[in-house]
Amino acid sequence: MANIKDKKESLDFVYDFYVKMKKNNINLAYEGEITHQITKAFTSLTENNMIKEEDPNAVQKKVFHVMVECLQNISKHAENRNNIVTSKDGRGIFMVSKNDLEYNVTTGNVIDNDKVPELREMLENINRLDPDGLKKLYKQQMREGRLSERGGAGLGFIDIARKTGQKLIYSFLTINEEKSFFVLTSTISRLKS
Repeated sequence: MANIKDKKESLDFVYDFYVKMKKNNINLAYEGEITHQITKAFTSLTENNMIKEEDPNAVQKKVFHVMVECLQNISKHAENRNNIVTSKDGRGIFMVSKNDLEYNVTTGNVIDNDKVPELREMLENINRLDPDGLKKLYKQQMREGRLSERGGAGLGFIDIARKTGQKLIYSFLTINEEKSFFVLTSTISRLKS
């Protein structure tokens, strides 16, 4: 049974977490298994929020599209986290933040270290391309892209970059010799295009 000191530290953590969420304009945060039901719940919550904020339909569609792509990425590609926290696949963290200018959709999940170089190279290549280059790469991957064992050929990342018109912001944080935590942020402008 937890003692009073442990419970007090837990309460302090909750307040610190709340303050950090407010400071970073985080409207939605979730850690756990990503399922179809979770995806539907997140899009519904975000839709209600964007309607209240009177965001244009084009912005809403982009945010939904990015959310779904990011959540599918976690559910398909998150690695088994044995000996880290849990043994379930398809787990990760998902956050949506906003300010007056933009929405940010941030995801994080555990991946095998041997996948980091290829993923980093793919993301760097995507970030180097202009809109025409992204369109060409997308079509090329649709025609001849090699699929991983879990499906996909980087199409989701390419599509996010195309839809948002923004660079993908990412990081790989080493957990141990075998695993890293992959964090991706996608930015969607709230301003009318």
